[in-house]
Amino acid sequence: MQDLKITLIQADLKWEDKVHNLNHLSSLINSISEPTDIIVLPEMFTTAFSMKPEEFAEKLPSESLQWMQKQAAKKQAAIVGSFMVNDEGKYYNRLYFVKPDGSFEQYDKRHLFRMGNEQEHFSQGEKPLVFEYKGWKIQALICYDLRFPIWAKNTYNKGNYGYDACILVANWPAVRSQVWKTLSSARAIENQAYWIGVNRIGVDGHGLDHSGDSNIWDAKGITMIEAEPSKEFVKTISISKEELDDFREKFTVGLDWD
Repeated sequence: MQDLKITLIQADLKWEDKVHNLNHLSSLINSISEPTDIIVLPEMFTTAFSMKPEEFAEKLPSESLQWMQKQAAKKQAAIVGSFMVNDEGKYYNRLYFVKPDGSFEQYDKRHLFRMGNEQEHFSQGEKPLVFEYKGWKIQALICYDLRFPIWAKNTYNKGNYGYDACILVANWPAVRSQVWKTLSSARAIENQAYWIGVNRIGVDGHGLDHSGDSNIWDAKGITMIEAEPSKEFVKTISISKEELDDFREKFTVGLDWD
C-alpha cells in the first residue's frame, strides 16, 4: 500500500470575496513544487464562514467546483474543501473531494454551528462520506463535526477498518484553538486513524480571529507538523499505511469498540 502525500494549505481568507480568494488560493497551489496526492483547503474557502447563502451559494454546475477540477487536473492531485451550494433551492455547506480526472465525492455538513446560526441558513447533511482513494479509505468532515465523536466513529470488522484517515476542513476561531487541538488528537486516538485538520487564519467579517493550527495527527494523537499559529503555510506531509497497519496490529483497540 502506497504512502499518501498530503498538502495542507492554511490560508487567510478575505471576507465574502470569491474572486480574491480563488486567485490567492490558485497562487498558493501553484507554489507546491513537490509531488502530492491530496491538497486540502479550509472550509468555505471562497467566502469564509458567511451566513449569506442567498447571495453567495452557487448553483450547479458551480464555478468553484469547476475551479477545483481545473486545479486538480493541473497538479495531478485530488483537492478538497467546502463552499456554499444551492442545490434545487436548498443551501448546503458542501465539501467536494475532486480527483485529477474531474470526478468527485461530496459531503454536506451534518452538524450546523447553531452558535453562529448556521442552521437557520443551511440544510443539514444526511449521510456520512467514506470513500477510497489510492487504496486508502478516507472520511470527510466539516468544522463543527469535530465535536461529535459518534458521527466520526470508525468501525472494525475482522481486521477491516471503516477508514484509515479523516480529512476535516474548518473555519475554527482562535479563542477555541485548544479545543481544536485536543479534539483532533482525541479523534485520531479513538479511531486509530490519521486525522487531517485544515483551518483558516486571519480575522473574519465578525471580527473573529483564526489561528489556523492546521496539522496531521497520527493514530497515536501526535502532531506531524511544527508550525507557528496565525501564519499562512503550504506544507506537504507523507502518511504511511504500513506504519498505521503495524500500530493497529500491535494495539488493536477496534476489537473492543462498542
